[in-house]
Amino acid sequence: MNAIKESKFEFPNQTAVYNGKVRDVYTINNDHIVIVASDRISAFDYILPKAIPYKGQVLNQLAAKFLKATEDIVQNWLVDTPDPSVAVGHKCEPFKIEMVIRGYMAGHAAREYKAGRRILCGVALPEGLKENDKFAEPIITPATKAEEGHDEDISREEIIAQGIVSEEDYLLLEKYTRELFQRGTEIAAERGLILVDTKYEFGKKNGQIYLIDEIHTPDSSRYFYADGYAERQAADEKQKQLSKEFVREWLIANDFQGLDGQTIPDMPNDFVELVSNRYIELYEKITGENFVKADVSDIHARIEENVKGFLQSV
Repeated sequence: MNAIKESKFEFPNQTAVYNGKVRDVYTINNDHIVIVASDRISAFDYILPKAIPYKGQVLNQLAAKFLKATEDIVQNWLVDTPDPSVAVGHKCEPFKIEMVIRGYMAGHAAREYKAGRRILCGVALPEGLKENDKFAEPIITPATKAEEGHDEDISREEIIAQGIVSEEDYLLLEKYTRELFQRGTEIAAERGLILVDTKYEFGKKNGQIYLIDEIHTPDSSRYFYADGYAERQAADEKQKQLSKEFVREWLIANDFQGLDGQTIPDMPNDFVELVSNRYIELYEKITGENFVKADVSDIHARIEENVKGFLQSV
């Protein structure tokens, strides 16, 4: 199936291009950005060799829905989505951290805990927890936003001491993070899901803080199915989840965690199809809507036509 592995567009008044792990960002007039959500998939800070059909469309449309559902909490960068895989919005100066918030002992937190660490990003973790247990209250565990390589855990105190974010701004970021997570938790619960953990990114434009990037997507978030959660925990069984974690688990099972000397395993076509279906499943589960696959007969021509038409009105 056709998928967006890379993009090389030249839009009117384009002033810069940045290729991220999964998104290609085109700056227009140094004032707006066009973000193409590619079908690339990353794990352990590496881009995997094969693109996942419809993944970009899922991420783009989910993020747009959640941005619109949270704009009463904090203003965000999004202006419009002129194409199923494209979002256009305000160009902001990003804070160089990710605000990670965790409601449950899962993923990276669980791996650190299992390794014996009881302090995560300056947050003390109680003894006696097991994987996927719920925290007494959500914890914020920020990470540096690396241009290349691995993001690193960092504490609130280190962020402020190093001047990465001012104390005044950081307190606002924490406030927004908790309120956004609460809203995401409520929306997920309505659909029979648990929002386990997620991350938010913020930036500034004209002195104002904006929520930027995607939110509450399977790339940035982890979801459990609520039905049967307690029973699975009591029986020490793995939780049924909708997230990218199963891709990480597949990589770990194939001896890859992004460590030196390891080689990314080849992804068989049936696994690529499975990943694509899981992304679509999450979209339909969390929105309650059928996912409508966009025409992928010529993805690049479709995007170019839609974006150029929209930019004429900006």
